[in-house]
Amino acid sequence: MSLRAALFGALALFAATTAHAVECRPVEHDGKRYTVCTVDTGAQDLRLFLTAPDGTPYSHFNALDRALAGQGLRLAFAMNAGMYHSDRSPVGHYVEDGQEQMRVVTAAGPGNFGLLPNGVFCIAQGRADVIETEDFVARSPACRHATQSGPMLVIDGALHPRFLPDSTSRYVRNGVGTSADGRTAHFVMSDAAVTFHEFGRLFRDGLGTPNALYFDGNISRLHAPGMNRSDPGFRMGPIVGVVEPTG
Repeated sequence: MSLRAALFGALALFAATTAHAVECRPVEHDGKRYTVCTVDTGAQDLRLFLTAPDGTPYSHFNALDRALAGQGLRLAFAMNAGMYHSDRSPVGHYVEDGQEQMRVVTAAGPGNFGLLPNGVFCIAQGRADVIETEDFVARSPACRHATQSGPMLVIDGALHPRFLPDSTSRYVRNGVGTSADGRTAHFVMSDAAVTFHEFGRLFRDGLGTPNALYFDGNISRLHAPGMNRSDPGFRMGPIVGVVEPTG
């Protein structure tokens, strides 16, 4: 093989690899700073994770990464993905690899999860969508992975009706918004404490996502190797992540 051909092949391989890399970047909106990780849902292997084969919750990014290494895989990006009980079991609907582990919860209740409308993040073949819960039940989409959380941040282009512009409730928050065609998912972590109204406006006005869902606050954590970041902290329940081969 000629040097030119070898160089061309190496560049092509590099381009194919970097084209599928998860892009995580700092974003500023209305004076607030965030970290946004953007996933191409048609090209990248986006999954949900909760427990190891022996039933033990992964709880931390490093435990999940070690388990994936045994399969020749690694985490290219990950984030906590929904509210959970003290035993790390999901509060709402949860599906992993096509297996339902928790039914859909439609009733109002205490806390942020019960601040209706809430919603479901659904990962299907070649796309991912944030869907309001009642709409999700009516449509019954085929989700390979799904996690329910709440409240919805953006619903068909509108902020959640309970969000107040002058709210004093501020936390570090994380969530996900999806494009109308389902081909792009933006996973966001605030770099400092923000209100729901500020967080929702980022998705609606800054990222242009017609639907967005709150994952959690306070325990929010991000694994972004491309930024040399992997947040320690409280034990997690559901984790969403992109996996890639280690080779």
